[in-house]
Amino acid sequence: MFEKVLVANRGEIAVRVMRACEDLGIGTVAVYSDADKHGGHVRYADEAYNVGPARAADSYLDHEAIIDAAKKAGADAIHPGYGFLAENAEFAAKVEATEGVTWVGPSSASMEQLGEKTKARRVMESAGVPIVPGTDPVTEVEEVHEFGEEHGYPIAIKAEGGGGGRGMKVVREPEEAEELLATAKREGEAYFDNDSVYLERYLEQPRHIEVQIVADQHGNVRHLGERDCSLQRRHQKVIEEGPSPALSDELREEIGEAARQGVKASDYVNAGTVEFLVEDGNFYFLEVNTRIQVEHTVTEEITGIDIVKWQLKIAAGEELDFAQEDVEVEGHAMEFRINAENAAKEFAPSQGGELETYDPPGGIGVRMDDALRQGDDLVTDYDSMIAKLVVYGADREECIARSKRALAEYEIEGIVTVIPFHRLMLEDERFVAGTHTTKYLDEELDKARIQEAQEKWGPASSGDGKDDEETVTREFTIEVNGKRFEVDLEEKGMPVQTGSQPKRPSGPRGGSSGGSSGGSSPSVSADGEVIAAEMQGTILSVNVEEGDTVESGDVICVLEAMKMENDVVAEVGGTVTEVAIEEGQSVNQGDPLVVLD
Repeated sequence: MFEKVLVANRGEIAVRVMRACEDLGIGTVAVYSDADKHGGHVRYADEAYNVGPARAADSYLDHEAIIDAAKKAGADAIHPGYGFLAENAEFAAKVEATEGVTWVGPSSASMEQLGEKTKARRVMESAGVPIVPGTDPVTEVEEVHEFGEEHGYPIAIKAEGGGGGRGMKVVREPEEAEELLATAKREGEAYFDNDSVYLERYLEQPRHIEVQIVADQHGNVRHLGERDCSLQRRHQKVIEEGPSPALSDELREEIGEAARQGVKASDYVNAGTVEFLVEDGNFYFLEVNTRIQVEHTVTEEITGIDIVKWQLKIAAGEELDFAQEDVEVEGHAMEFRINAENAAKEFAPSQGGELETYDPPGGIGVRMDDALRQGDDLVTDYDSMIAKLVVYGADREECIARSKRALAEYEIEGIVTVIPFHRLMLEDERFVAGTHTTKYLDEELDKARIQEAQEKWGPASSGDGKDDEETVTREFTIEVNGKRFEVDLEEKGMPVQTGSQPKRPSGPRGGSSGGSSGGSSPSVSADGEVIAAEMQGTILSVNVEEGDTVESGDVICVLEAMKMENDVVAEVGGTVTEVAIEEGQSVNQGDPLVVLD
């Protein structure tokens, strides 16, 4: 077994991997960017190393910086978690070529074969797994038109290295093809360092079903049952559960065995997930995720198998010690992604803030995967997910009841989260009945209900600083005839006075090594109407130049924040007199972007 593992990730998944290492008696090494110097994963690790500035491309995606940190720490393995470099075959190959360091995951060759979607489709088709009609990588809009003429619309344009809906665009009319092709390529480059895209026939009302697999170096492949990830918004999973309430036992067995055989045919090793779309009793291969997934926790709860520990054991050469018939799925589990987003505002990411209160739930059947603590500042440079609440019950009914209780107990103040939305879903007729599809949230759910849930269960302040000078809510505890009451009183037009929270120690349990890298915010010298950034993020594209004439509603630039693209539009028309930004630049909330005369 390994002596020391570097976790090339951040936040809750880094802590999750480190906990598995602790269980196995393995030392842990964290890496962190300048933005994460006080991060929870840094606190948890035995030692930590700074790998660069806040921008992910200059830190968490920097191959050489990560490998150099492993060498400095004397780590003999690197675990990538999910996201960032987890499915980057080039990085995996570099780790494999590094003497004395083992890659915890499938080989770079397997990632090349199955991680790229078009290659995976060919492998699965040859293994007899049903697939949706699709193509090899495309580069020209004419190829989209030709596919549409043959298979009809809508068409999904999907990034080769993509996942979670990022780098995926749906073309419903031929006229949309050119713009959406360019956008999908740009997202693929920005998120996965790969602008290659391919086409697939887009199913209208599918369920999203995925099968967890583990495979060792001795030819053993096991599937650990399925998860249902159909509750999605903009192709981003929100609530995952297992087993699926939509599958018959016969279909469940067929999908599980198809996943196992498809992976076995590819000589795959380590943990992975085979994803399918299910519609009208038929299932179609979607993609293979050559890594651990966010929702692996669901499978762990219903099987009792620690998937991350098995990732480490398999990488160390150990053989799976259970047969397929030994895998038993018992009870029901759900995972709720706790995102720092306002569901009532189209799931807009929070603009930061301090966790004035952070009091997660507990009790029987409740598991928390997180890295935050009370007093921490929200880091807005990366994904908006800050924690995962996982709930287990003897059956789906008990799981829902416990989930209601756990979400009601979950207290977070200082930032806005999607907890009110989750509570709404547990009272939603379609979700409770288990009849929702991947299109339910985006196309069918009444958005007014989300607003009502936010008002009912959300914090008094938006958490983005915009409402703080308008309304201040103060909490008081009183007794009337011996009965205790908690009362909220609002004061209009008063500045917020917040009591300071003690910070947790920012250093890791062991030593820390690293430096810092600064950057300057954009500035302007011209007079006129200044268009400023409404949130912290990275400029993906700049659509105007000095001298251009713009009208109200025109897109000035595209700003990526927490892995979501946001169009920055002009509220008034005018002539561009100064452009203060460039593609790839990081900006803070309030930074000037463009000046109009």
